[in-house]
Amino acid sequence: MSLKTYQKKRKFVGKGKTIEPKGEIKKSISKQLRFVIHEHHASHLHWDLRLEMNGVLKSWAVPKVPPATKGIKRLAMHVEDHPLSYINFHGVIPEGNYGAGKVLIWDKGKYNLVEQNSNKIIFELHGKKLKGKYALIKTSYGAKSGKSWLFFKL
Repeated sequence: MSLKTYQKKRKFVGKGKTIEPKGEIKKSISKQLRFVIHEHHASHLHWDLRLEMNGVLKSWAVPKVPPATKGIKRLAMHVEDHPLSYINFHGVIPEGNYGAGKVLIWDKGKYNLVEQNSNKIIFELHGKKLKGKYALIKTSYGAKSGKSWLFFKL
Protein backbone atom coordinates (compact mmCIF):
# COMPACT_ATOMS: atom_id res chain seq x y z
CA MET A 1 0.00 0.00 0.00
CA SER A 2 1.49 3.27 -1.13
CA LEU A 3 0.48 6.60 -2.57
CA LYS A 4 3.67 6.82 -4.66
CA THR A 5 1.90 5.86 -7.91
CA TYR A 6 -0.88 8.36 -7.18
CA GLN A 7 1.66 11.13 -6.49
CA LYS A 8 3.88 10.27 -9.49
CA LYS A 9 0.94 10.68 -11.89
CA ARG A 10 0.10 14.19 -10.67
CA LYS A 11 1.64 17.64 -10.91
CA PHE A 12 1.32 19.33 -7.50
CA VAL A 13 3.54 22.37 -8.15
CA GLY A 14 4.03 24.91 -10.91
CA LYS A 15 1.81 26.33 -13.60
CA GLY A 16 -1.29 24.26 -14.32
CA LYS A 17 -0.87 22.17 -11.18
CA THR A 18 -3.67 19.88 -10.06
CA ILE A 19 -6.08 20.89 -7.31
CA GLU A 20 -6.23 17.30 -6.05
CA PRO A 21 -5.01 16.61 -2.50
CA LYS A 22 -1.43 15.32 -2.31
CA GLY A 23 -2.40 13.21 0.66
CA GLU A 24 -0.71 10.76 2.91
CA ILE A 25 -1.51 7.38 4.40
CA LYS A 26 -3.22 7.92 7.73
CA LYS A 27 -5.69 6.41 10.10
CA SER A 28 -9.30 7.29 9.56
CA ILE A 29 -10.90 9.82 11.86
CA SER A 30 -14.21 8.05 11.32
CA LYS A 31 -15.32 5.04 13.37
CA GLN A 32 -17.07 3.61 10.31
CA LEU A 33 -15.54 2.85 6.93
CA ARG A 34 -16.43 5.39 4.23
CA PHE A 35 -16.87 5.22 0.47
CA VAL A 36 -17.28 7.68 -2.36
CA ILE A 37 -18.17 7.32 -6.00
CA HIS A 38 -16.92 10.11 -8.24
CA GLU A 39 -18.47 10.89 -11.62
CA HIS A 40 -15.35 11.73 -13.63
CA HIS A 41 -15.67 13.65 -16.89
CA ALA A 42 -12.15 12.94 -18.16
CA SER A 43 -11.20 11.86 -21.70
CA HIS A 44 -13.99 9.27 -21.23
CA LEU A 45 -16.86 9.60 -18.77
CA HIS A 46 -16.53 7.02 -16.01
CA TRP A 47 -17.25 6.52 -12.30
CA ASP A 48 -14.56 5.97 -9.66
CA LEU A 49 -15.51 3.66 -6.80
CA ARG A 50 -13.36 4.35 -3.74
CA LEU A 51 -13.45 2.27 -0.54
CA GLU A 52 -11.62 3.30 2.63
CA MET A 53 -9.17 0.53 3.56
CA ASN A 54 -5.92 0.55 5.54
CA GLY A 55 -5.46 4.33 5.58
CA VAL A 56 -6.13 4.93 1.86
CA LEU A 57 -9.00 4.82 -0.62
CA LYS A 58 -8.76 1.63 -2.70
CA SER A 59 -10.03 2.67 -6.13
CA TRP A 60 -11.66 1.18 -9.23
CA ALA A 61 -12.61 2.95 -12.48
CA VAL A 62 -16.08 1.86 -13.64
CA PRO A 63 -16.82 2.74 -17.32
CA LYS A 64 -20.63 2.68 -16.89
CA VAL A 65 -23.04 3.96 -14.23
CA PRO A 66 -22.70 1.86 -11.06
CA PRO A 67 -25.45 -0.76 -10.65
CA ALA A 68 -28.34 0.14 -8.33
CA THR A 69 -30.20 -3.13 -8.91
CA LYS A 70 -29.36 -6.83 -8.96
CA GLY A 71 -28.52 -8.50 -12.26
CA ILE A 72 -26.31 -5.73 -13.66
CA LYS A 73 -22.56 -6.36 -13.72
CA ARG A 74 -20.01 -3.66 -14.40
CA LEU A 75 -16.36 -3.88 -15.30
CA ALA A 76 -14.24 -2.19 -12.63
CA MET A 77 -10.55 -1.59 -13.33
CA HIS A 78 -8.40 -1.43 -10.20
CA VAL A 79 -6.37 1.78 -10.21
CA GLU A 80 -3.89 3.38 -7.83
CA ASP A 81 -4.76 4.03 -4.18
CA HIS A 82 -5.93 7.57 -3.40
CA PRO A 83 -5.48 9.50 -0.13
CA LEU A 84 -8.35 9.55 2.37
CA SER A 85 -8.68 13.31 1.80
CA TYR A 86 -9.92 12.49 -1.72
CA ILE A 87 -13.23 11.40 -0.18
CA ASN A 88 -14.41 15.04 -0.24
CA PHE A 89 -12.70 16.05 -3.48
CA HIS A 90 -14.68 17.59 -6.31
CA GLY A 91 -13.72 20.18 -8.90
CA VAL A 92 -11.95 20.48 -12.21
CA ILE A 93 -8.55 18.86 -12.74
CA PRO A 94 -6.73 21.24 -15.13
CA GLU A 95 -5.74 20.25 -18.68
CA GLY A 96 -2.27 18.76 -18.87
CA ASN A 97 -2.80 16.78 -15.67
CA TYR A 98 -3.55 13.10 -15.30
CA GLY A 99 -7.34 12.67 -15.26
CA ALA A 100 -8.01 16.20 -16.49
CA GLY A 101 -11.69 17.09 -16.37
CA LYS A 102 -14.61 17.64 -14.02
CA VAL A 103 -14.95 15.44 -10.93
CA LEU A 104 -18.30 15.32 -9.10
CA ILE A 105 -19.32 13.37 -6.02
CA TRP A 106 -21.97 11.00 -7.39
CA ASP A 107 -22.59 9.09 -4.14
CA LYS A 108 -21.01 8.97 -0.72
CA GLY A 109 -21.59 7.30 2.62
CA LYS A 110 -20.52 4.57 4.99
CA TYR A 111 -19.98 0.89 4.28
CA ASN A 112 -19.52 -2.35 6.14
CA LEU A 113 -16.88 -4.82 5.02
CA VAL A 114 -18.48 -8.28 4.99
CA GLU A 115 -15.73 -10.41 3.44
CA GLN A 116 -12.37 -9.78 1.81
CA ASN A 117 -9.60 -11.83 0.25
CA SER A 118 -7.25 -11.27 -2.71
CA ASN A 119 -9.96 -12.12 -5.28
CA LYS A 120 -13.18 -10.95 -3.66
CA ILE A 121 -14.54 -8.05 -1.62
CA ILE A 122 -18.10 -8.17 -0.30
CA PHE A 123 -19.43 -5.00 1.30
CA GLU A 124 -22.67 -3.29 2.25
CA LEU A 125 -23.12 0.30 1.05
CA HIS A 126 -25.11 2.90 2.96
CA GLY A 127 -25.13 5.76 0.45
CA LYS A 128 -27.74 8.12 -0.92
CA LYS A 129 -27.96 6.35 -4.30
CA LEU A 130 -26.48 2.92 -3.63
CA LYS A 131 -27.73 0.85 -0.73
CA GLY A 132 -27.29 -2.82 -0.05
CA LYS A 133 -24.77 -5.61 -0.43
CA TYR A 134 -22.26 -5.41 -3.30
CA ALA A 135 -19.38 -7.51 -4.60
CA LEU A 136 -16.10 -6.85 -6.34
CA ILE A 137 -14.77 -10.08 -7.90
CA LYS A 138 -11.35 -10.24 -9.58
CA THR A 139 -11.43 -11.63 -13.12
CA SER A 140 -8.92 -12.68 -15.75
CA TYR A 141 -10.60 -10.48 -18.37
CA GLY A 142 -8.50 -8.50 -20.88
CA ALA A 143 -4.84 -7.65 -21.23
CA LYS A 144 -4.66 -6.26 -17.68
CA SER A 145 -6.28 -9.28 -16.08
CA GLY A 146 -4.81 -8.57 -12.63
CA LYS A 147 -6.65 -5.25 -12.59
CA SER A 148 -10.04 -6.39 -13.93
CA TRP A 149 -12.87 -6.83 -11.47
CA LEU A 150 -16.64 -7.23 -11.73
CA PHE A 151 -18.76 -4.87 -9.63
CA PHE A 152 -22.37 -5.83 -8.94
CA LYS A 153 -25.19 -5.76 -6.40
CA LEU A 154 -25.98 -8.98 -4.56
